[in-house]
Amino acid sequence: MDQIEIIPYSMELSPFFKSINQAWVEDYFSIEPFDQAQFDRPEETIIQPGGTIIFAKLGEEVVGTVGLHKVSDEEYELIKMGVSRNAQGKGLGMILARAILEKAKEMGGKKVVLYTHSKLGPALRIYQKLGFKPAELEEGKYCRCDIKMELVL
Repeated sequence: MDQIEIIPYSMELSPFFKSINQAWVEDYFSIEPFDQAQFDRPEETIIQPGGTIIFAKLGEEVVGTVGLHKVSDEEYELIKMGVSRNAQGKGLGMILARAILEKAKEMGGKKVVLYTHSKLGPALRIYQKLGFKPAELEEGKYCRCDIKMELVL
């Protein structure tokens, strides 16, 4: 297997953020307005407010992505973790998750939260292995999410 490289966000990579995430969201759910805003304007909705996005490159191909949305100076929300269909099953989700948690620490984060759905088994297993614990889910945060988890860094 080719070497996996984690690379930071750049405007040239934003189409991959959209295509990789749109594929899995449409497979399991439907695109919500907040999804569309993040897909179409990641700089405005994620980067400028203090978040970040990273990508996984396998050989010459961008095959995964994940982001952090800034909640507060010490809290970030892990968002939009996705791996291309052709690269799934190679451990890229875990590599991306570890890399984004390291990034959260570098950015001064003390806690990372995430919202997910119980039918996303592979993602749930990653989060559990990394030490995320169940947290109380707020009403109306996201229509499709039935689980909230958090990790103290």
